Amino acid sequence: MVRLLILGTGFMAGSHADAFAAVDDCEVVAAADIDPAALAAFQQKYGIERGFDDLEAALAWGGFDAVANVTPDPVHHPTTLRLIAAGVHVFCEKPLAVNAADAAEMSQAIEAAGLVGMVNLTYRNASAIQKARALVAEGRIGAVRHVEASYLQSWLTANYWGDWRTTDTFLWRLSEAHGSKGVLGDVGIHIVDFASFGADSEIVALSCTLKTFAKAEGDRIGDYLLDANDSATITVAFENGALGVIHATRFASGYANRLALQVFGTAGAIRVDLDRNPRELEICEGPDLDTQRWRTIECGQVATNYARFVAAVKGGATMEPSFRRAAELQVVLDGCFESDRTGRRITL
Repeated sequence: MVRLLILGTGFMAGSHADAFAAVDDCEVVAAADIDPAALAAFQQKYGIERGFDDLEAALAWGGFDAVANVTPDPVHHPTTLRLIAAGVHVFCEKPLAVNAADAAEMSQAIEAAGLVGMVNLTYRNASAIQKARALVAEGRIGAVRHVEASYLQSWLTANYWGDWRTTDTFLWRLSEAHGSKGVLGDVGIHIVDFASFGADSEIVALSCTLKTFAKAEGDRIGDYLLDANDSATITVAFENGALGVIHATRFASGYANRLALQVFGTAGAIRVDLDRNPRELEICEGPDLDTQRWRTIECGQVATNYARFVAAVKGGATMEPSFRRAAELQVVLDGCFESDRTGRRITL
């Protein structure tokens, strides 16, 4: 049985508690948070007996094998390094860190310690993207020439998820002073991974433009200065020679949380739309190219990141998505910020 502590009891922690509770051979034995009220409420809701208001106190107790690190983004680096030093396996929320240097340090540290380190790139849980990569890798659509990927949210124009103007969960994501790096830092790691994983090729060059739109009087609501980017457009070159366009925004009215990918090759094309169905994809190939007919392929199910992490801890070997993968993605995101700042194309 893998004994798990959940570090941080904010918005995403509930998803971790539910997901790990559903995994065989895993037990959530404790939680920790610097906010006593939030910690107590979390323990009560998920039936977690032990709680700690300090990481050091939890480590002194030591009754766990692994930690789900669900702290705010800037806290991932110091807390994860402390956990590694204590010999604890870590399942970290994305992004692994807020810059490539910190992410590389974390990746190198956990590998040197021989511990399991994985990152919660949640859309790897969709069987459609796993199948898409496999089809591309086997040459089903020929040589890849063009890739199109998008991550579309609309919580700045609709109340599907709640009113962002009155909710700290949303407001901190709009404020750099509160640790946000905007839509690029929040969901950019997902869509960059989605595009490069699905295309079975890494990004080697990029150009990026970021935009922050006026959303309130004086660009401020209470303590939150609304200065983080809201939209990102990225043109990329892949290692396999293909070109691509990637974009993400919180102003995609009509879409709650849509990831979509199209991969175009010399012998066919694949498209994935997780908003429509995360367990199927569409393909156009062979004679269908002349009639532009798309066929649906059922993709079944795959193990979740949570289940893979538990299996990795039990087996003693890291599975994907790993710290190393997340560190590689952070290099791309850092390149995006540099490109926007300098107005230059960045070679990675």
